[in-house]
Amino acid sequence: MSHFSTIKTELRDRAALLAALKDIGQTPTEVNQLLRGYQGQTELADLCCPQPEGGDIGFRWNSTEKRYELVTDLDLWRLPIPLERFMAQLTQRYALHSILSSANAEGFVVSDQRASVDGSIEVVVTRWQG
Repeated sequence: MSHFSTIKTELRDRAALLAALKDIGQTPTEVNQLLRGYQGQTELADLCCPQPEGGDIGFRWNSTEKRYELVTDLDLWRLPIPLERFMAQLTQRYALHSILSSANAEGFVVSDQRASVDGSIEVVVTRWQG
């Protein structure tokens, strides 16, 4: 019998999470929605990335720990990459968006951004002071 699993993350910024999900090809809904699981089971999530065959991927805000948790039915995982790789990609894009947002808030401008062959991303920011 399948069931929903909850996976702790360190994702705290909703805007960065939404942008990261879009970067990796997901289409998140930004309202509370029921995730679809095995044999019609459902689970409420704050953000939902519907999947064509069910087994939706969602994120629920944990107000006690002040971070999002990934919620999905792992037995219905149908993405072409394993969960661990999905989380690695998501976390990398989340970190990039968090850095860009913080840099912008501090008055920095991105002067260069490059992706390396190994998958790492190099970002160069500058700030002119007059």
